[in-house]
Amino acid sequence: MDFEDARRRMVDGQLRPNRVTEPRLLEAMRTLPRERFLPPPLRSRAYVDEDVPLPGGRALMEPMVLARLVQLAAPRPGDRALVVCAGTGYGAAVLAHMGARVTALEEDAALRRIAEEALSGCLPPGSVRLVGGDPREGHAAGAPYDVILIEGEVAEVPASLAGQLAEGGRLATVQGNGVRGGRAVIGRRIGGTFTLTPAFDCATFPLAAFSPAPGFVF
Repeated sequence: MDFEDARRRMVDGQLRPNRVTEPRLLEAMRTLPRERFLPPPLRSRAYVDEDVPLPGGRALMEPMVLARLVQLAAPRPGDRALVVCAGTGYGAAVLAHMGARVTALEEDAALRRIAEEALSGCLPPGSVRLVGGDPREGHAAGAPYDVILIEGEVAEVPASLAGQLAEGGRLATVQGNGVRGGRAVIGRRIGGTFTLTPAFDCATFPLAAFSPAPGFVF
């Protein structure tokens, strides 16, 4: 498979027609070898326009959805960014390629190992810091962040994560109820207050770590 041609077709056929216009973002996704962020048996699916299932019930997010979320978060060179549920590290790599200083939080050790190998092969050392931990708690040691990206669908954004945004910071994710058909949202901290605003309809995989706790049924 010609992966370089597949990357070009992804950008021209999936991203540009869906209002992805940020030049640094397009360049990052045209350059980064997305296939390296998948286990070898799945690499032929790296550029399909859908989520690619990963071990442990996770997925590599569809290129168009990821690109629009990153564009929504509007990362600037030098921004401090936190990627939550970073999986195999592709979203973190995109932000780092755009000039952000990235911390990638992933609780699954097997996915972190894939991310470590992939990142070391396509970015300068230290471009992305990989850490483990509870995704709902974020990574307070690196806060405050200018950008937080949650890679997957959540039922709600925990206050613990929203509280790690810097003044003027942006948080992008997909909010939904666990069935196909969520909505991308952008959260902003302005004047010490965090506000979520719907942005566009989309679908992606739900993150079990953010599922609501089961309640009592009478």
